[in-house]
Amino acid sequence: MLKEFKDFLLRGNIVELAIAFVMGVAFAAVVNSLVNNLVMPIVAMIFGKPDFSDLTFTINDAVFRYGAFITDVISFVAIAAAVFFFVVKPMNAIMKRVSKPTDEEISDEERRHQELLAALRAR
Repeated sequence: MLKEFKDFLLRGNIVELAIAFVMGVAFAAVVNSLVNNLVMPIVAMIFGKPDFSDLTFTINDAVFRYGAFITDVISFVAIAAAVFFFVVKPMNAIMKRVSKPTDEEISDEERRHQELLAALRAR
């Protein structure tokens, strides 16, 4: 039973998943630092403060902390924008440069040019 457990733990998928998780946590720390140290000060310049957590209202002794919600929404949008513009867009550009175009990606005009060149080479 111990050998089976060892084989299970050392199976490639588990190790790769663990590495991906650790890298994801480290990347999350970098993105959070980017948002907290670079984006939220910009929010503070625009609105006067980067944290709205002290904004509340009370109804029948129930305190509604809508400011914390606003801060969380701004943080979420900033994190999503940071991931999109600093990870997704650059990776898509790199992958587009590296990958070869498929037949579907080649325009009709480009396909005609290639056929003409092939015909001229065949002569």
